[in-house]
Amino acid sequence: MTVTEPAEPAVRRGVTVERTWLDERSWVDVVRGWVDGADALYRTLVENAPLRPGKVFRYDRWVETPYLGAGYKVADPPLSPVLLDATRALQARYRVSYDGYSFVWYRDQRDGMAFHRDREMRWLDDTVVALLVLGDRRPFLLRPRANRYAHEAPDKGATHDFAPGHGDLVVLGGACQVGWEHSVPQVAQPVGGRLSVQWRWTSRTGRPVEGADWSAPRTYDG
Repeated sequence: MTVTEPAEPAVRRGVTVERTWLDERSWVDVVRGWVDGADALYRTLVENAPLRPGKVFRYDRWVETPYLGAGYKVADPPLSPVLLDATRALQARYRVSYDGYSFVWYRDQRDGMAFHRDREMRWLDDTVVALLVLGDRRPFLLRPRANRYAHEAPDKGATHDFAPGHGDLVVLGGACQVGWEHSVPQVAQPVGGRLSVQWRWTSRTGRPVEGADWSAPRTYDG
């Protein structure tokens, strides 16, 4: 039996949301296949988004990040109308307001991102970070911050792997950015590209985090 994709990608309505409580203040929602026609949307975004590598300073030189990215404001012309529909659906469900979204593209198994928190939001006590994940499925790991030095442990101390792809939605909420870290690790086996569309919101309540985030320059005396 041949399965054909819809002519236009679309957000599915009336979907089942699976919520996992990480602790009493932190949760993750997952919707499998949130967007129909996800593979067509992946191709559209990869071909048309202004994806480019970032650079971070590490000790003695600038290093390109092992992924490409781009940012958009909600007011910018969308690359696909489904992105506006997705933004509206997320805002209605979680009762938050997003002023933009970003793209992160892992081109193959050699690209990845180490464990981190989204410290650039600064106020982390109450956040809603949504990721629409397109392209090939690969690990998306979470670990409690208590395991942040577990470098030799399996999956470096990760306790959850939500492994999204092909139009899945993953939402990290509550205090998830306070007590938990997430990662898209490099993998050994060949895998195709994975692109996530990311929306971030913070209530700006609580005490803002201090210190630099992961992208800040690192020096030998720093």
